[in-house]
Amino acid sequence: MFLTPEILTLQILNLIFLSFGTIAFILSIKIALKWDLNATTKLQYSLEKQSFLTATIIKYIFTLKIPLFLFFIFTLDKLSNILPGAMCAAGVVNATVYGNYLLVLKVINIYIFGFWLVLHYVDIKQPTLPYTKQKFQFFIVIYFLLLIEIIIEYLMFSSIDISKIVNCCGTLYSSAATSFISKLFLISNQTILFVFYFNFILIIFSYIKKYKQLFSIVNFLFIIVSIISLILFFGTYIYELPTHHCPFCYLQKDYYYVGYLIYILLFLGTFNGLLVGFSTDDILTNNSFKKSIIFNTLFVLLVSAYPIVFFIKNGVWL
Repeated sequence: MFLTPEILTLQILNLIFLSFGTIAFILSIKIALKWDLNATTKLQYSLEKQSFLTATIIKYIFTLKIPLFLFFIFTLDKLSNILPGAMCAAGVVNATVYGNYLLVLKVINIYIFGFWLVLHYVDIKQPTLPYTKQKFQFFIVIYFLLLIEIIIEYLMFSSIDISKIVNCCGTLYSSAATSFISKLFLISNQTILFVFYFNFILIIFSYIKKYKQLFSIVNFLFIIVSIISLILFFGTYIYELPTHHCPFCYLQKDYYYVGYLIYILLFLGTFNGLLVGFSTDDILTNNSFKKSIIFNTLFVLLVSAYPIVFFIKNGVWL
């Protein structure tokens, strides 16, 4: 493995997370098996103290892991300056067989880590600690996802060969690509725009009607539809180039790092939207409804502004 300051930082943090996460995992098993808030035994008193320690460890791991996803993407972007042929993070992701799997797993994990943090917040707000056993049972499952992520990340960075030429994003995100991505370009702009805005209308409709399950489902679909829309349509207006479809390049300085804002808004909107479907707390549900609609609306306004401004400036569409 070749080491840059960014990779070294990620590996050291992963080692710390794994060490403390393993301690929390062992304690979580003990708490999940023996927790009984109604008991007045010495064991229960000990478990209550251990639960606060364990929850604190988990909370800080997840609180750091979520923003570290952005640092991971930033690291991939920096590595593109080293790998021959790479123009952005896309080339680095595809430099090894582990890259795409790791990226997908990291996206799934940040949603799951966020769900655990919300469950912990709801639990400690109530004196009866009603979700203590559930949140540690949940962490037992999450621990294995965290472990797999750390292992794959190590394998990915270990497998990168800086002497090997990799594909650039222009090759990867085009109709000529040999992967499943090439099939996306069979979708017309009219179709993907209709699906994108119709999905957003469904989000607004389910928000007005307060249909919790529908709101959660359409937010899940909005993640997929939005990413495809960015690749096929909106991204080309950010680049002002009809042949450039990369979902990573607008994370760079040349585009004022707007990609970070785009993806943060999408995450905050859809995360709160998904949370609505799982929440049983009325206050949390109402807050999540409002946050989701606000961030999703800001996301739609931001990505929609690029083609509109382009048309106003140039009088034509790409």
